[in-house]
Amino acid sequence: MGDQKRRRGRKPKNPVADTMDFQMNNTETTSSAAIDDVFSVGNVEIAEDDSPVASTGRGRPCKVAKHADTSAVASPVRNISRVVENNGECVLAVSVAGDIARHSSVVEPPPRWENVVKVVPSMDAVVKVFCVHTEPNFSLPWQRKRQYSSSSSGFIIGGRRVLTNAHSVEHHTQVKLKKRGSDTKYLATVLAIGTECDIAMLTVNDDEFWEGVSPVEFGSLPALQDAVTVVGYPIGGDTISVTSGVVSRMEILSYVHGSTELLGLQIDAAINSGNSGGPAFNDKGNCVGIAFQSLKHEDVENIGYVIPTPVIMHFIIDYERNKEYTGFPTLGVEWQKMENPDLRMAMGMTSDQKGVRIRRVEPTAPESQVLKPSDILLSFDGIDIANDGTVPFRHGERIGFSYLVSQKYTGENSVVKVLRNSEIFEFNIKLATYKRLIPAHIKGRPPSYYIIAGFVFTTVSVPYLRSEYGKDYEYDAPVKLLDKHLHAMAQSEDEQLVVVSQVLVADINIGYEDIVNTQVLAFNGKPVKNLKSLASMVENCDDEFLKFELEYQQLVVLQTKIAKAATLDIVTTHCIPSAMSEDLK
Repeated sequence: MGDQKRRRGRKPKNPVADTMDFQMNNTETTSSAAIDDVFSVGNVEIAEDDSPVASTGRGRPCKVAKHADTSAVASPVRNISRVVENNGECVLAVSVAGDIARHSSVVEPPPRWENVVKVVPSMDAVVKVFCVHTEPNFSLPWQRKRQYSSSSSGFIIGGRRVLTNAHSVEHHTQVKLKKRGSDTKYLATVLAIGTECDIAMLTVNDDEFWEGVSPVEFGSLPALQDAVTVVGYPIGGDTISVTSGVVSRMEILSYVHGSTELLGLQIDAAINSGNSGGPAFNDKGNCVGIAFQSLKHEDVENIGYVIPTPVIMHFIIDYERNKEYTGFPTLGVEWQKMENPDLRMAMGMTSDQKGVRIRRVEPTAPESQVLKPSDILLSFDGIDIANDGTVPFRHGERIGFSYLVSQKYTGENSVVKVLRNSEIFEFNIKLATYKRLIPAHIKGRPPSYYIIAGFVFTTVSVPYLRSEYGKDYEYDAPVKLLDKHLHAMAQSEDEQLVVVSQVLVADINIGYEDIVNTQVLAFNGKPVKNLKSLASMVENCDDEFLKFELEYQQLVVLQTKIAKAATLDIVTTHCIPSAMSEDLK
């Protein structure tokens, strides 16, 4: 399962892990964000009054009530069940008593149902999340797409806060919460969105929302085969749903929404669309995770994934420390396993030394000042790293050493021990978040664009590739862009990959109409570092010609004065409010 591709979207030929949104509907149109292959299997639904249901064979269901005779002193004996009519409602009563004769001669009144049913507090803390999304239109970056709605799950924690999944409230314009058994939807405010860990934190200003609800308590990391119960509001009904299973696996997982790898739990409880953001409880009623994605494939059944408590607590503590989400730090290196004995010998390692070889160091990472390619990373914060890149986790378990890095916070220091030219060095490094040349998210900001003579320049991100080429962009996007997406490293913090997104046809750009999604390398002989620098160079250009050097050795040449004069007419024709986005002005 570890080598399967996990990403959001429709079901391809290979197994895919999907983040579990509920149905995303619009009354007039079907959103492209709707999740395919949605079904509901094995959910046990609990009625709003938390009453189990039994059949009497008399044409309607009956509630099962159990009450005890506290006056009995002998060993309790289960009495014969009887059916009692209570205000037209069928109640199947089971009494426990020590004196069978006394109960056979005296018919007690049926118990009041609200007195004998104990509501589970943890389930009352589970809420339904309603969200209206308005996504940016990356292909036409000056406008947004048609809005659509979705519903998912969440749960109340201490401090008047609610946790759900980040993808449940992504690009939100309005978020509302509804408690179990309530007919009122309360407006919510999004406090923080953690894209990497797929967690979002909400709050509600209305005091009425918090009345009579006990927050969920967090438990420790479960062990394999520990029982878990997933609670939420999945597809198949409007009431709360409960599915149960056990912890099947625990390892570093690929988080589909965040395009990152963090600790995750695999469970065999059914997780369907709408379960996103719902809590997973252990047998003590404590929350041990948040449901967030599942594996969809014809060869697998009931494989769901849960965000474990270490990741959840990291998100919460990060927000409490910084009043915002700052992310999970990374070491900023690419590494190679050292399992081959000849490779270890060539690197100068002794028989008792273990570690991994550093292949590349991120130029923007603080580690680039001290770590070098071909260094052997021996330990992190005093914990030895094995030749396969794992460290001891729990009894009988090992896990990738990136888990140790992810437990740190942005800006914290760590001690790494490396082997370089047969000498051991120790470095105290400051951890930071990962700067990608092609970012996985734009974090709620509208996309940047710049238009000159009908040429639409913009920056490449994963959402942009998905917008242009669909959910299978990893197969359909241009090879040059995919190569940079998978392997290129940003050389500076402000570096961006700038492309000609499209050409809005006009007389001035005749012959250039077919240029689509091609990278801009240089302008008038100067390298293009980011979109803002390109816009600045073009706007301040006094040369006779505008010369754009593109990928594949393409060259675009325009007369400066004519190009700038034609821009206003072109944006007016296409009803574009401005020739550049607000962040470039």
